[in-house]
Amino acid sequence: MSRTSRTTSRRTARRTPGRTPRRTTLLAIPAAILLALVPSTASAYPNPGRVTGDIVTHDPTMIRTSSGQYLLYATGGGISSKTSGDRTAFRNGNDAFSSRPGWWRNYSSVPEAWAPDISYHGGKYLMYYSVSSFGSQNSAIGLATSTTGQPGSWTDQGVVYTSSSSTDYNAIDPNLFVNDDGKWWLSFGSWWTGIKMIQINPSTGKQLSSNTTRYSLASRPTGTKAVEAPYIVKRNGYYYLFASYDTCCAGTSSTYKVKVGRATSITGPYRDKNGVAMMNNGGTPVLESHGRYIGPGGQSIMNDADGDLIVYHYYDGQDNGTPKLGVNLLNWSSGWPVAY
Repeated sequence: MSRTSRTTSRRTARRTPGRTPRRTTLLAIPAAILLALVPSTASAYPNPGRVTGDIVTHDPTMIRTSSGQYLLYATGGGISSKTSGDRTAFRNGNDAFSSRPGWWRNYSSVPEAWAPDISYHGGKYLMYYSVSSFGSQNSAIGLATSTTGQPGSWTDQGVVYTSSSSTDYNAIDPNLFVNDDGKWWLSFGSWWTGIKMIQINPSTGKQLSSNTTRYSLASRPTGTKAVEAPYIVKRNGYYYLFASYDTCCAGTSSTYKVKVGRATSITGPYRDKNGVAMMNNGGTPVLESHGRYIGPGGQSIMNDADGDLIVYHYYDGQDNGTPKLGVNLLNWSSGWPVAY
């Protein structure tokens, strides 16, 4: 998140090697019944699926390791972690970094890391993450790698991309997307002129020197500049860009929500269900506040054996706005993601 505000309390779990995960009590529902639960209107948002244990979190990213363990990383400290054996009961773990890299202090006086993005490629785990301070453009995206993905096993690879007060973008909220053609892309961004993308060298995990273009994917040129936390998946021949809109990190006053657009090219243009460009305030709602579940956002998409999951945080209106873990399945039958 940016954000203009942030709490210390985000991103695919792309498919990883290992056995197929078993279906859990959270989602063990016959397909016909699941389809019947899909909201019939844009305002009929589902409650989060059942999760228990240590569920206080912000900007979660989750992956399933080769041992069958669900491993979640999130904003805070040296990148906080949780584990689960069944995708329902979660337990707090140690930070990703037992010793925080020294360069973080150039971007945060705390220092702490935000909005991680974990994935598995080429026999290793990669984690992109953000270092910044509240409301600042003096920001950096870092990269760490690990053979196991476990806390304490990460080797920091240093800075990937930066921003400063002289730029029109903010280098936080990274998400790695590996295309069918083998090309790697990193989307990122928060507020200012919105969501950006650069091409990544698969050998280094950093920007490809032969293509230094910074592409623009989503923006809010009028009114609030509040769009951030990009996450891209490819489904049914389209690239789908998920992003968080409006204000996070204000407890029960948060107005965060998740919207999506799609494109036939990874670099856009992305348009919503009504054809409005995401570069011009577009975006089809996926999750919004309802009942006690306030300001859902900071989302990542995880593909598991029973379908795609949207993994996010919300602020609990019945617990003083505490940020908590939300997990829902996505239905794609309409050509657009619908949470249920």
